[in-house]
Amino acid sequence: MFAIISEDGRQYRVAKGEVIRFNRMKAEPGESFETSQVLAISDEENNLKIGNPILEGAKVEGTVIEHGKDKKIIVFKRKRRKTYRRKYGHRQDHTMVKIDKISAKSPAAKKALQEKTIIDNSESPKTLVKKATTKKVTTKKAATKKAATKKTAVNKSKEDKPTT
Repeated sequence: MFAIISEDGRQYRVAKGEVIRFNRMKAEPGESFETSQVLAISDEENNLKIGNPILEGAKVEGTVIEHGKDKKIIVFKRKRRKTYRRKYGHRQDHTMVKIDKISAKSPAAKKALQEKTIIDNSESPKTLVKKATTKKVTTKKAATKKAATKKTAVNKSKEDKPTT
């Protein structure tokens, strides 16, 4: 069983017992982690339930294990022919979380409401009749073309002579 969750603008695939690295959280080691931003859940039979955008009533719970820092990232800036060089780096903070429980319970009230609407729909079937619409047929008028003026030999001879 696994779930896809959204945390800090990123999506993670989590399963029970896994240790996941998130961006730094305010929770202290040993505290519980809980999110209801579950985008999808797969059950034991590999049936995938996808939310729109999240699944209602689904939760992922875990425990914060530790805080730490990633490897150092070196940032080097340089502009050629200007004697401009800057070198600095940083280490990104992260939090390690162990996933304890994935629950996919749907809210009972919403489920009961859906069942009630299904029963109501089955009792009063409605027949939909589509009205036949008549389309108006319009004929396009052919565009009239202007007759091009033909140049005669006299007109050409006037154009060829240079003006003084």
